[in-house]
Amino acid sequence: MVTVKRKFQIKDMHCSSCALTIDMDLEDLEGVKMAKTSYARAETEIEFDPEKVSEEKILETIKNAGYTATL
Repeated sequence: MVTVKRKFQIKDMHCSSCALTIDMDLEDLEGVKMAKTSYARAETEIEFDPEKVSEEKILETIKNAGYTATL
């Protein structure tokens, strides 16, 4: 499995619980090995297999959790 790491900027987080919600939703995606979201930095770093999950699916998952994300 080849993985890549990407950082996404996150908007609309209000607290560290928001970051935890994003991490749990992302880690439920097949192909995501690790998600580490920081409320203080307003970003998430994700390690994933691009053959199993796309950046678009990651962005959609964050949006469905109630937040806005950009690369």
